[in-house]
Amino acid sequence: MLSTGVRRSLKAAPQWARLGQRGARTQAWAGSGGPLAQAIPAVSVSGDTHQSQEGGFFSKLFGLKKSGPVITPLFEPLPGLQTPSPVEFASIPLETKITTLPNGMKIASEDTPGPTTTVGLYIDSGSVYETAGNNGVSHLLERMSFKTTNNRTHFRLIREVEAIGGNVQASASREQMAYTGDALRTHMPEILELLADSVRNPKFVEWEVKEQLARVKAEVSEMANNPQSLMVEALHSAGYAGALGRPLLCPESNVGRLDSAACREFVEANYTAPRMVLAASGVDHSDLLAVAEPLFSDLPKVALPPTPLTEYVGGDWRLAADAPVTHVALGFEFPGGWRNEKDAVAISVLQMLMGGGGSFSAGGPGKGMYSRLYTRVLNQHGQVNSCTAFNSIYNSTGLFGIHGTAPSAFIASLVDIMCEEFLAVATPGGVTETELQRAKNATISHVLMNLESRVVTTEDIGRQILTYGHRKPPAEFCSMVEALSADDITAIAAKITKTPLSMASWGDVVHVPRFDQVAARFA
Repeated sequence: MLSTGVRRSLKAAPQWARLGQRGARTQAWAGSGGPLAQAIPAVSVSGDTHQSQEGGFFSKLFGLKKSGPVITPLFEPLPGLQTPSPVEFASIPLETKITTLPNGMKIASEDTPGPTTTVGLYIDSGSVYETAGNNGVSHLLERMSFKTTNNRTHFRLIREVEAIGGNVQASASREQMAYTGDALRTHMPEILELLADSVRNPKFVEWEVKEQLARVKAEVSEMANNPQSLMVEALHSAGYAGALGRPLLCPESNVGRLDSAACREFVEANYTAPRMVLAASGVDHSDLLAVAEPLFSDLPKVALPPTPLTEYVGGDWRLAADAPVTHVALGFEFPGGWRNEKDAVAISVLQMLMGGGGSFSAGGPGKGMYSRLYTRVLNQHGQVNSCTAFNSIYNSTGLFGIHGTAPSAFIASLVDIMCEEFLAVATPGGVTETELQRAKNATISHVLMNLESRVVTTEDIGRQILTYGHRKPPAEFCSMVEALSADDITAIAAKITKTPLSMASWGDVVHVPRFDQVAARFA
């Protein structure tokens, strides 16, 4: 038992000292044969007896000594324990194998290790192939995916997917449609057959179409309350004339025009063999080919349609809304798109370099808080709610811009700040080597970490083959990023800011500067 003087010292000591003393008493109790000693086996360690008997700082301070056997700390290895040597795996680069069927359809796969497989059907189709009469049919087809087919009801199809523990999903974009499925490797034939049946034999039952049209209409209505997504759509409408200027989501005015016949006609015209790629990861190529060839070899071989006409013209889009903050987006064209490979890589690094985000972030520097828009905008101007760089790249063109939000009273100043950031990166010497190296490292890290996912790998295979006709290995992309210099970033920034300005705003647009005034900053 401690003396009265010691107890008074403990009572007067700070909390951390009392915690340390409780630890010392617990150790003494364990060494004296209490319940703790029975629960934790003691292991004697030779060579540390003197140090262990002396105890720690508080034991010396209060005159306490350890008694009994010595307990080895958990952070020290047990004596005499032999650990096995680590297993060394040979670093064998994965190969993407591609087979082209006689009808022109491509089948590609990468045998990534793991117990599961992902299969995706990617089609050169989307809203750019729509017309004024059927605008929005791609959005409806996304909603109609994996519904009733000529061979299965929707209920049976879902039950079969559940029976094998699979997962299916579909997505529509402006230039491509994607249908993907995940399952265990042993169930690859089943998930692939379900995928083929859903894409090739949709029945488009009238009541299912009407049900999904109601949901499409609800999504379009909700879009008006989601300015983040609305800004991107608005920039496309303002900036492009032609195919890319059509909205990706079904216009509310077109909901009443779409029906099962419109879906069927669009599928028959666009879902053809030369415009399809079957991509997979986590599967042997010969096994995939043995299952896929009978399912798709009878697709008709037809000539590829002409590329839909699109012209970038720039413009202004504004929508007044009663909101506490105002959203503004400034964008420019990125000529060449994905087919301009060097500039596409440079624009990706430029987006990472500018970065940005919201005024509150719990992620720390790893979430991009060292990017230019963080350090030069969000950290310097407390009125700015968010400021983020974005890009939307397509086969032959693209959009690069900055989206910012702020209270209406500050929105004019925010537009001026956004213009200054565009001009800063387009000025020689405006990008430092430290910023560039950090952006290059972040770009490579982002790509490689995403490619650890089977779903992303499958999508990368499918979309690259649709765009280039083959898949570029990740190492090639990384080497192109490493080869970029600060002059390359400045050059691509100067190149895009010479194109016509596209501008979109939502909220209290009265305080947003006039379009011609903003465009004159880049003249």
